[in-house]
Amino acid sequence: MVQLFKFLLKSTKSPARAHFRSNFLDTLRLTVRGGHGGNGLPKYGGVGGQGGCVYFVAKEGLTLRKLAQNLRDTRVQATSGEDSSKVSIFGRRGVDQRIEVPLGVQVYDEQQKLLADLNEDEASCIVAGGGTGGCTGNNFLGRPGESRTVHLDLKLIADVGLVGFPNAGKSTLLKAISNAKPKIAAYPFTTIRPQIGTVEYSDLRSISIADLPGLIEGAHANFGMGHKFLKHIERTRLLLFMVDIFGFQLSPRHPHRDCLSNIYALNKELELYDPTLLEKPCVLLLNKMDKEGAQQILQNLKPSINDLSNGLAACPEELRPSRVLKFEHILPISAKNSARITQVKQQLRETLDGLAEQHLVTDNQQLKEQLQQRVGVIGPKIT
Repeated sequence: MVQLFKFLLKSTKSPARAHFRSNFLDTLRLTVRGGHGGNGLPKYGGVGGQGGCVYFVAKEGLTLRKLAQNLRDTRVQATSGEDSSKVSIFGRRGVDQRIEVPLGVQVYDEQQKLLADLNEDEASCIVAGGGTGGCTGNNFLGRPGESRTVHLDLKLIADVGLVGFPNAGKSTLLKAISNAKPKIAAYPFTTIRPQIGTVEYSDLRSISIADLPGLIEGAHANFGMGHKFLKHIERTRLLLFMVDIFGFQLSPRHPHRDCLSNIYALNKELELYDPTLLEKPCVLLLNKMDKEGAQQILQNLKPSINDLSNGLAACPEELRPSRVLKFEHILPISAKNSARITQVKQQLRETLDGLAEQHLVTDNQQLKEQLQQRVGVIGPKIT
């Protein structure tokens, strides 16, 4: 009777709709344990083998979803060291457990302490060391390996991070400019998980763009899925802001805000989440310029958009940032206009190339200064 009741109860539970079953996974919890050290042999002074360790290795092209599918269990344990014996005085070491993780993963312990930041290919870290083998120092008794629960937090690595409020046209732009195929519809929150697209050029150059789901007010305080989305723009080289020239209204209960207020609101959210994000170079796209009345709105707001400090006095207190963004370029576009899309592609490339040249000049200057200091210290003295 109990089994029949369980079967009927299970049959009434309808599975979640496919649209809400996210294939994108950016957090994963694992329990890791190093191998136990082998026991020593007091009679012959034998030393037990050290337990194996558990370590992570960053791999390009891997996702946390694939990692979770490849692991049979969320508990990962390395093998124990071999006990010492008359045949083998020195016990063999336990086998290490190698776990490949996606590029861009940060590893935290249960106290949220950062253990490793694996943002380079083949970067590795030991998350659970093996126990020492039995010897004279521990009465020939092998020690247990480290055991801990770790959290893998994935932050996407992309050249460009696309930021904006819902229904600004970000997905339309990403589909037009790259090889990504995001869902597009005429209602907010169409994008419910981050998307990565690659912009390809005729000379085989490519640029990656991360499209983040639309932000809402309070994202910095983790309202909605704020931190889950905002963390992905931390590692982008360029921020691409996109706003609707006609403004945005989240719902009938919320007030309608014009284009300039939306820019200030985005500025404020990034500032409250992480002020260092405002130091990143950024480009502004004013979308839906193909509609009637868009040019007139742009003419009225152009002085304040070109220099955001000009309109701070009229900005509502709750949206007013203490430090305003400085855009490298401001492009009025229509995401459905192919000519404008080509202009955006070219502008993104020129901006990224300019940033790369600046970093190269800075690195060369620092290297030159270091060489000069070194020559001054170890070189011959001229009198």
